[in-house]
Amino acid sequence: MTRHVLLNNITHKNLRVIQRRGAQFGESVASVITFPTEFAHIQREYPILFRRDATTGEFMSVALLGFTKDENLFLDGDRWDASYIPAAISRGPFLIGFQEREEGGENLREPVIHIDMDDPRVSETEGVAVFAEHGGQSPYLQRVASILNSLNVGVGASQPMFAAFTALDLIEPVKLEIKITESETYNLLGFFTLNEQKLAALDGEALHRLNQAGFLHSAFFVVTSLTNVKKLIDLKFRRRQGKQAENR
Repeated sequence: MTRHVLLNNITHKNLRVIQRRGAQFGESVASVITFPTEFAHIQREYPILFRRDATTGEFMSVALLGFTKDENLFLDGDRWDASYIPAAISRGPFLIGFQEREEGGENLREPVIHIDMDDPRVSETEGVAVFAEHGGQSPYLQRVASILNSLNVGVGASQPMFAAFTALDLIEPVKLEIKITESETYNLLGFFTLNEQKLAALDGEALHRLNQAGFLHSAFFVVTSLTNVKKLIDLKFRRRQGKQAENR
């Protein structure tokens, strides 16, 4: 269940948010949506792949976290084992809403912060304060606001990015065959990536257009991020060894 409400410093003056990581907070997921605005950080830790939205058929970007349903190889108990946590996770129980107001006879639609009051991280007794003592934003809420702004900008940039990649015929399906041991193999289907050879062969005009649109760096981040599949395999192997050691 979710219960989204507009955040305000009067009703929610005592609100706190638990900072622990964990499966109980919905973080045991094999992939999480990501956006061009955070690709520079994501590509250092996670493979960036594309998949189609089941409802709209549009492409979306995801950071791969595991090989099986509900497997997050970066989640170690109540700790996230990476230097950067994807924005869709680190935003916690907060999300972007929109509020209309009139100014000079014109209706303006501006983003505001909402919170899911049914999220298990929301508390009045544990965690970091959302508001400062006298009602201003706490440093934590300021950071959340920055994350939400990045997500909002990223949502707007995603489809233009995919349109640019599609126009240059760069997107292709990819099948990932992950071999952990001789008897343990995973086949990941339904994903797409960029064709590295086609990207490298783009002429100067195409590269210029992609760069002018702001998506050239994003393309290279997607391609280089695939080296992180090896990191996931190593994490999976170490976790398997750890479980075997516990069962001895």
